[in-house]
Amino acid sequence: MAEQYILAIDQGTTSSRSILFDRSGGICSSAQIAFEQIYPRPGWVEHDPREIWNSQLQTMKGALQKLNIITSQIAAIGITNQRETVVVWDRQTGEAVYNAIVWQDRRTAGYCDELVAKGYADLIKEKTGLVVDAYFSASKVRWILDNVEGVREKAELGQLCFGTIDSWLVYNLSGGKSHLTDVSNASRTMIFNIHTLQWDPELLDLFGIPEKMLPEICENSAVLSHTDPEIFGDIVPIAGIAGDQQAALFGQMCIEPGMAKNTYGTGCFLLMNTGDIPVRSKNNLLTTVAWSINGKTHYALEGSVFIGGAAVQWVRDGLELVDDAKEIETLALSVEDNGGVVFVPALTGLGAPYWDPYARGSIFGLTRGSNAGHMARATLEGIACQVFDIVKAMEQDSGQACTELRVDGGAAANDLLMQIQSNLFEFSVVRSNIQETTALGAAYLAGLAVGFYTSTEQLKLHWASDRQFNPDEKVREYTQSVLKYWKKAVKRSVGWLDS
Repeated sequence: MAEQYILAIDQGTTSSRSILFDRSGGICSSAQIAFEQIYPRPGWVEHDPREIWNSQLQTMKGALQKLNIITSQIAAIGITNQRETVVVWDRQTGEAVYNAIVWQDRRTAGYCDELVAKGYADLIKEKTGLVVDAYFSASKVRWILDNVEGVREKAELGQLCFGTIDSWLVYNLSGGKSHLTDVSNASRTMIFNIHTLQWDPELLDLFGIPEKMLPEICENSAVLSHTDPEIFGDIVPIAGIAGDQQAALFGQMCIEPGMAKNTYGTGCFLLMNTGDIPVRSKNNLLTTVAWSINGKTHYALEGSVFIGGAAVQWVRDGLELVDDAKEIETLALSVEDNGGVVFVPALTGLGAPYWDPYARGSIFGLTRGSNAGHMARATLEGIACQVFDIVKAMEQDSGQACTELRVDGGAAANDLLMQIQSNLFEFSVVRSNIQETTALGAAYLAGLAVGFYTSTEQLKLHWASDRQFNPDEKVREYTQSVLKYWKKAVKRSVGWLDS
C-alpha cells in the first residue's frame, strides 16, 4: 500500500502554505505563496478572499506535486488559519460581498470604545473571555452589514454566510456544501459563549448579527466535511481545524493543564493550557477555547507581546548596531552583563498584562561606559522580561505553576535569548525540533480523527526538542537584579503619551 500523508493547510496573514506530514510528524513536502495586503485607508487592512482561496489551492496542489502523490495517499486535511479575520459571502454564488477584514484592522475601534462606555465590557468578558476590541470578529461583521449596500437585508433573509478564514476555506474545499467553524476560531469572534460553547443570542443582538448567517460549530478533531471531487479528482476528509495559536499549542503537545508555549515572532504569543476550566483573568489576559475533542473541552489563557523579535529588527534597522538580526547574539555575548542598561521595548505600546497603548520604548541606566554590547543584551533581556511578566500573570490567574515553556518561532533560534528566558523563570525552556508547530498541530488534529495517529500518547512520543535550556544557578543574583530594574523601568514607561 502506498505511503499516506496528512495535508496541513496553514493559511496565514501574509501567505498561504500547505505541508505534507508523515506518520512520525515529519515534514515531507511544502509549498508557500504570498498574497496582497490591501490598505484602503490608514488603520484599515483587507485581503481579497478569492486570492486567499486561489493561493491556498495552488499550494495544496504544489505540495502534492513535489512528492508526486495521488489523492488516495492523503489520509485527511487539517486546517489552521489567521484568527479573527472575517469574510461575508453569498450562500448561493460563493462570492464575497466585501474584502476580508483582517484581524489587524482598526476601523471599528471607535465603535468598541462606545460599547465600553455603555458598560458592556464586563458582560462581554464574562461570556466570551475577551476584552472589547476591534481585534476580534464581531465588530468587523457588523461594519460589513452596516456599510455594504444591500448586505444586511440579504443576511436577514439567510442569503449570506459569515465566517472566519477556516469557514471560508471549508466552504470552498467542499464545493459550497459545508458552512462550519471550530470552537477555537469561534471563541475569537466576541459572539461565542465559551461556557455554553454556542453562539450567544444576547451578543448577537448587541452586535446586530443575524443568526442565519452563522456557521455550524464543530469540534477540532473529527471528520467535519469532505472535499469536492473536482479539486483533487477524489474526495478527501477534512478532519481537523484550529486557530493558529491553538494549533501551535497542540502541535507543541501542551495537552496537560499548566503546560505553556510561546511563539517568538515579530511579537510573542503565549498560551497556557488550563484544562477544562475557563479561567477568568484578573491580569488582563484573554480566556479562550484551546480545543474540543471527543466531547472534552480544554481552555487556555492567552497573552501577547507586541514587540518581540521586532525589537531586534529595530536594533538592526533603527540603531544600525548589527547588519543581520542573527548578529545580535554575538554582540550581546561580547559583554559579561547589561552594564546597568535596561530596555523596555514598548515601541508600539505594551501588550499583556499591561495593555497600555500610551507606553513607549525606553532605555534606562546609560553611562559613559555603556556600549553596543550592553544595548544588545538589554534588548534580549527586554524581550524575555515581557514574556516572564505574562507567564507569571498566567500562573496567578490559573493557580497553576508553569514548570516548562515550549518555544518556537524565528527568534527562538537565539540561544542566548532562550538561556536568559530560562534563567528568569528558573525552569526549563524547551525548543521544538520542528518550527512549523502550527501546521503540525492541524495535522495532528486531522490525523487523530481518521486513525492516522492512534492517540495523543503516541503523539507525545513524536514530539522532540531541538535543545533544552536549563536555569544557570551561578547567575541567579544577576537575574534577580535584571527583574528588579525591569519593573522600575516599566513603571516609568507606562502612560508616556497623554491619553
